[in-house]
Amino acid sequence: MVKRYFKSALLTAAALCVSIGIGSSSTVIQRTEAAAASAPCTSGDHGLLQSLQKKHASADQDPLHITDVAFLSDTTGRAAGNGFLIGTSDGGCNWQEIYTGQWQFDQIVFPDNIKGWALARTASEGPVRLIATKDGGSHWSILGTSGQQFKKIDVLGADSIVGYTSNGAYKSLNGGTTWVKIKTPVNTRAAVFTDQAARTGWSLTVHPGIGYKLYKTTSGGASWSPVLTIPFGTAYGGELYSKGSQVWALVYGESGMSQVSYSLYASHDSGSHWNRVIAQSTAGGGPAPGSGPALASKGPASPGGHPGNMQLIGSSTAYLAGGSPAGGKVGVGRSFDGGRSWSNVPAVLSGFDARISFPSQKTGWLAVTSPTQTAVYVTHDGGISWNKRFSLPDSVSPKPQE
Repeated sequence: MVKRYFKSALLTAAALCVSIGIGSSSTVIQRTEAAAASAPCTSGDHGLLQSLQKKHASADQDPLHITDVAFLSDTTGRAAGNGFLIGTSDGGCNWQEIYTGQWQFDQIVFPDNIKGWALARTASEGPVRLIATKDGGSHWSILGTSGQQFKKIDVLGADSIVGYTSNGAYKSLNGGTTWVKIKTPVNTRAAVFTDQAARTGWSLTVHPGIGYKLYKTTSGGASWSPVLTIPFGTAYGGELYSKGSQVWALVYGESGMSQVSYSLYASHDSGSHWNRVIAQSTAGGGPAPGSGPALASKGPASPGGHPGNMQLIGSSTAYLAGGSPAGGKVGVGRSFDGGRSWSNVPAVLSGFDARISFPSQKTGWLAVTSPTQTAVYVTHDGGISWNKRFSLPDSVSPKPQE
């Protein structure tokens, strides 16, 4: 049974003014200790977005569902979906409606409580746009991207942003006003940069008949050095994650029967040494990429679970989200030593898709989509137990998996 958590510190902190940065940049939500103490900590829809839900239903659009979650701290963060953005500043006991409108969010990034960037579209199949806010998310403006459609963005500091396409990377040092292409190796399928100047980075490349190769640069792309080869007959692509000395490479095999084959590699020392952490082979997807022993033969939320996003905390903690359309469960896997060991937490939540945000080592937030609802859960013990903090009924149904 999912435990319910109450933090007495919230009552003390509630005596102060708390802000979630909505409306204009000067708009704040103020809550007194008495008001916070009298408000129940519930897990429903908190009375939000009801008019938007009705509008979607009457227009025969997809029901409201959460697509990304981003937390600045254990208590303050946001959740976004198809046409809305909501936020909490008290650990999910209460939520505020920040934005409703045309934008359907794919990814949100808030380095602080005021400035933010997002990848979003105005229709479910429309082009992805990079948009920015200066008032916590109430209003958004479109930024130019030199004609590129980004699939992911990283905010590396102040106004330093890197946008990743399906085969390369671009950087902006002025908040997204202008962009410069970063030189990446031929056949790049994923990249990640870690410092504000985007000098240190990694590139994942594909090579028919050979597999995957991982390259490193410390010169902003002027030169690249190979650091890892992952043998595989037909390479498809993957994702890269890095923070401090941690580097993680997720590489895909084939998929089928609602199952995905993949491998996860990790380095705790900036690419000098590597561990094959997960090697998930499946009946529908065939063998996992790579060779040699792995710490785990399955990823989170097996059978055949699809990997979600990763979150890296500090110099050694990493979490991977996972969802299994076949098993109908979502969960997380984790390492507290940079990938030298790994454990999959038993998946106990119903769903088929998951997105995580971990602001600290043990506290994290999980956005779950299931056939009956979309919901946000919180954990304070590294994913062992989860407490529902927000939910919307009648979520979008899962899409068939090939």
